[in-house]
Amino acid sequence: MDKDTTFILWFDQLGIDDVPLVGGKNASLGEMYRNLAPKGVNIPNGFAVTAAAYRYLLEKSGTEDDIKNALEGLNTRDVEDLAKKGEKVRSIIRNADFPPELRDAIFEAYSNLEKQYGEGVDVAVRSSATAEDLPTASFAGQQETYLNIRGPEQLLEACKKCFASLFTNRAISYREDKGFDHFKVYLSIGVQKMVRSDLACSGVMFSIDTESGFKDAVFITGSYGLGENVVQGAVNPDEYNVFKPTLKKGFRPIISRKLGDKSIKMIYTMEGNKTTKNVDVPVSERNRFVLSDDEVITLARWACTVEDHYSEKAGHFKPMDMEWAKDGETGQLFIVQARPETVMSQRDVNKLEEYELKEKGDVLAEGRSVGNKIGQGVANIIKDVKDISKFKEGQVLVTEMTDPDWEPIMKIAGAIVTNRGGRTCHAAIISRELGIPCIVGTDDATEKVKQKQKVTVSCAEGESGYVYDGLVKYEKKETNLKEMPETDTKIMVNVGNPDQAFEFSFLPNQGVGLAREEFIINNYIKIHPRALLEFNKLEDEDVKQQISEMTVQYKDKKQYFVDKLAQGVATIAAGFYPKDVIVRMSDFKSNEYANLIGGKQFEPEEDNPMIGWRGASRYYKQGYKAGFALECQAMKMVRDEMGLTNLILMIPFCRTVEEGRKVLKVMEENGLKRAENGLKVYVMCEIPSNVILAEEFSKIFDGFSIGTNDLTQLTLGLDRDSELVADVYDERNEAVKTLVATVIRIAKKNKKKIGICGDAPSTYPEFAKFLVEQGIDSISLSPDAVVKTTLKIAETEKDMKKE
Repeated sequence: MDKDTTFILWFDQLGIDDVPLVGGKNASLGEMYRNLAPKGVNIPNGFAVTAAAYRYLLEKSGTEDDIKNALEGLNTRDVEDLAKKGEKVRSIIRNADFPPELRDAIFEAYSNLEKQYGEGVDVAVRSSATAEDLPTASFAGQQETYLNIRGPEQLLEACKKCFASLFTNRAISYREDKGFDHFKVYLSIGVQKMVRSDLACSGVMFSIDTESGFKDAVFITGSYGLGENVVQGAVNPDEYNVFKPTLKKGFRPIISRKLGDKSIKMIYTMEGNKTTKNVDVPVSERNRFVLSDDEVITLARWACTVEDHYSEKAGHFKPMDMEWAKDGETGQLFIVQARPETVMSQRDVNKLEEYELKEKGDVLAEGRSVGNKIGQGVANIIKDVKDISKFKEGQVLVTEMTDPDWEPIMKIAGAIVTNRGGRTCHAAIISRELGIPCIVGTDDATEKVKQKQKVTVSCAEGESGYVYDGLVKYEKKETNLKEMPETDTKIMVNVGNPDQAFEFSFLPNQGVGLAREEFIINNYIKIHPRALLEFNKLEDEDVKQQISEMTVQYKDKKQYFVDKLAQGVATIAAGFYPKDVIVRMSDFKSNEYANLIGGKQFEPEEDNPMIGWRGASRYYKQGYKAGFALECQAMKMVRDEMGLTNLILMIPFCRTVEEGRKVLKVMEENGLKRAENGLKVYVMCEIPSNVILAEEFSKIFDGFSIGTNDLTQLTLGLDRDSELVADVYDERNEAVKTLVATVIRIAKKNKKKIGICGDAPSTYPEFAKFLVEQGIDSISLSPDAVVKTTLKIAETEKDMKKE
């Protein structure tokens, strides 16, 4: 068999080197069917109609010259001209005389597929261009896909449409921009047995984090029905992150789960000429995740298998972009496509780009941020692709959702905002490739933003992206990390927001010196732990209703607290693995706890909560002991079930040594025994008693972390929240520095770890210099101060060596 001239090649005849013959999609399917199916990765069988068949069609029908004439004088920036010429070319190909020998070959192949899967087998018919998925060009959705195609005649019609789709408007425009010759890119067609995901679910999966380029996470999205809705961004899907290094060690590290609204699903239909249709999803199903934890783990393992295979073949790390589907008849999972990821794998990890808002405006809309940039411009609300000719360069595109037909204007947009879609939808993929800030899944941006309104689109504040009214001031900083000096003092980072952990992991750092539970409880959980533990005793019916809605997926309401806290902490621990990540157990004051949903019923009113019932004293007392037990369960889950043993726990506001012993006893009762499975427990040094009795505290804890905010307040005897004495508050006061120097000396003598996580070294470079001179082990800085303060620390160390 001469592969170069044959019309049909089956998946088991293909490998990744056959891209010139069958395009990227089909070559990859063949590669996986031959090499990965034996390793347990399910791939549905099928065949490719080759690029040779496409060339044969053009040659025998004599249409190539007609196509060239139709494209004469093309201007892709003129959207109307592009549309007119594109339609003419597609019409030429659709109406070309189909050679009988090509038709017979397709019919025979389909007949053989029927022998494997049954008469009238349903197939997916996908275009696969021979220039697809190059390292710097994704060709995402450039050509068409047809689903639930049955019978030879319907298949032939779908093949004609696929061949014509090599010249969709967006494909013509994309090739022109990327410098590809239209007549050196050919089209192959993949014909693959459909997975009955119309009766179950499907989605997209990346073996790299799509926002930051963090390479140790598998990112999975999923929704009900056929996968086209997820790919095109017609739904806001469920999202999952799985941590690869501990997954490969046999743990189950699902480090985050986010429920999407999944409002519609695509199913089979036989109505008229249609083969699929969208229907509404019942609310009860929307409130459930589409995948079980076992299924998430299976898909993540497959993602690792696929990535490892392609990386080994390429001789370098090769992250992959995959589509998966679950068969509702058999319950089996399948991978139905895989291609190289083409954006984050190209990122220069030595170049740190930071965008920061210098002020805030009124928030008009909120959704999921794509990337970490900020863009601005005049909003242009376009609800239908037929109106894209009204879009001008530099404007902010605000729309329901995009598909590949929008690509000609996406590349000239200042930013993109959509009502629908998740982080793997078309708008997200293309905006990443183009380097344009994009917010997806806002629900109502087309209603909330006014036509011609000046707006700022910010993706620089973590996972949530915001559309602000007006042109808000912002700053962009670039740092070459190759030029950063190494320091003897460990530079760590303070990380509160799990959504930014992967991004911050690229900063020069040696771990996380402070991760606050409060941020996760406030922003992700929002409910007082006792309100979950004693739900049936709640007196406020409105509060009860609110908690019921928020915990709708949980029969056991307290598990909501454990899962959410564990996932938030795990995301930070994974982002910096295997480096130390120090998590401070909750340090809300009673008035802050009272502000959580349901909190008022369980919290006392204190005259001075700042020095009242907070930190360690809550953990062993009846009013909060059961809540602390939930915190312990979450930490145990992160360490034992997810395998993230780089997690170190820290006890805040521990007034006495006896109190420290009581807390350690309660932790042990909840499965967190110091030294077991390598567990270290540190204590915050933020009360003068921690310094005065540092020798005694050293005997029961593994290390100290200095909190300069409270230590300054309690040393100088002032309320840091009072503007009346604000002028006296200063961490650089000699009394404070004396205490800091003392505890560093005692910790070093006792061979205990000593670091600092307070604001002082981030705010005052001279304080960082003082700490280095005292011999502190580590300094944990706010992310925005890492570069500046590291340079100061390196300079201080250099001077000390000279002296």
